[in-house]
Amino acid sequence: MAQPAMSVTPYWELTFDADGDVDGRERDALLAEVPRRPIRDLIVFAHGWNNDRSGATALYRRFFAPVPKLAPKARIGYVGVIWPSMRFCDEPIPDFPKSVVATEAEAVPAPALDKDTRHALLEAFPGRATVVDQIARMLDQRPQNELDEFGRLVRLLVEVVPGGPQPLFAADTLAEGVPQSEPVLFTGDPAALCDEFARALASLRAGGAPEGFSLPDPWDGAKELLRQATYYAMKRRAGTVGERGLGRVVGQLATAAPNVRVHLVGHSFGGRLVSFALRGLPDGVRTVKSVTLLQGAFSHYAFAARLPEDSRTGGVLQGQQNRIDGPLVCCYSHFDQALGTLYPLASRMADENNAFAGGEGFAVGQLLGPEWGAMGHDGVQAVPGTQLLDLAGALRGPLATSGCVNVDAAEVVNRGGPPTGAHSDIVHPELARVVLAAGRIG
Repeated sequence: MAQPAMSVTPYWELTFDADGDVDGRERDALLAEVPRRPIRDLIVFAHGWNNDRSGATALYRRFFAPVPKLAPKARIGYVGVIWPSMRFCDEPIPDFPKSVVATEAEAVPAPALDKDTRHALLEAFPGRATVVDQIARMLDQRPQNELDEFGRLVRLLVEVVPGGPQPLFAADTLAEGVPQSEPVLFTGDPAALCDEFARALASLRAGGAPEGFSLPDPWDGAKELLRQATYYAMKRRAGTVGERGLGRVVGQLATAAPNVRVHLVGHSFGGRLVSFALRGLPDGVRTVKSVTLLQGAFSHYAFAARLPEDSRTGGVLQGQQNRIDGPLVCCYSHFDQALGTLYPLASRMADENNAFAGGEGFAVGQLLGPEWGAMGHDGVQAVPGTQLLDLAGALRGPLATSGCVNVDAAEVVNRGGPPTGAHSDIVHPELARVVLAAGRIG
């Protein structure tokens, strides 16, 4: 059903909760209305870091806006996926208005957690108001010798109810071990973890690793520990919503409208969501004709049958690209600081088989090993036959009609400052053209 604020039509939304359960009315409307429309191609977009429905809808409105002119003869429908993710309000999104605007009249320092970020935490983790208040107070006061307590509160914030589905979707590779109900990231010394994040952030803000720079206060990394904790929770949710939620709906849609070609698009953890949707497709469904990942925030080895560092194991999505009747296209950019520095650092900390505590620590400016790399930083890895293209080559085409395709999108995905860099710089007509080319639309 078309939304007044949307730039394209017909447009539907699908809302999922953290366990992958879909809003029944929205699902039923989609399944009933798509077969009655003259639609050949349905583009389904899943947001990544986001604070609310209005932010997600704004992303979809702007990304979809050029599509009708780019493919004027195509018969396209559009779906926006809404799922409980969150974004810290200090993360820049190019061309989007900032949530908080500072004024010259401000006479007191801004709190470490602004009002909008605190609200987002409460929305993402309902029932944790007291914990959020305590975390916010500690970030402002920075009490000495209290980082252990801060780590405990952060762990309490993101823990999931035992017996629920989310812990089953935490791993990107089989080497990560049995999924845990509690993030392994926080079994180490919180002070050491905060210290590593503080040094990484200082390096990002300095544009490198100048010799002789002073070591920051570990409390400078405490907010980043909180941020990465919430992202660990979003990672679990993305897999859960993808496999248990979106994959099932796409399967139902294949029954209701078998001739409609489905194209999945995901940004950040939304890329993980649409990738796990492949694993949730019912057997025999071949209506997914393309998957496009925009700065995907999950392991670049997720689709690998064998890991270069350990040939005995592989990615949890190995072979799932074969469920697409078309290509899996991964757009990446080295300007993405969130995925180039903070993601691999957090992933290394979360590696149960890597003894972080007491180890050598993170040398600022040092390139972390490839075992912790992300899709959105250097593309799909360790999948034989992957096509490698720059953005101009991808737009000239043709793209491969199956398998994986890596597209270096740094030509346009290059704006944004610390701590996330260009991670959210995805609203470009060139990337909309990549989606159309991947799906052979129009």
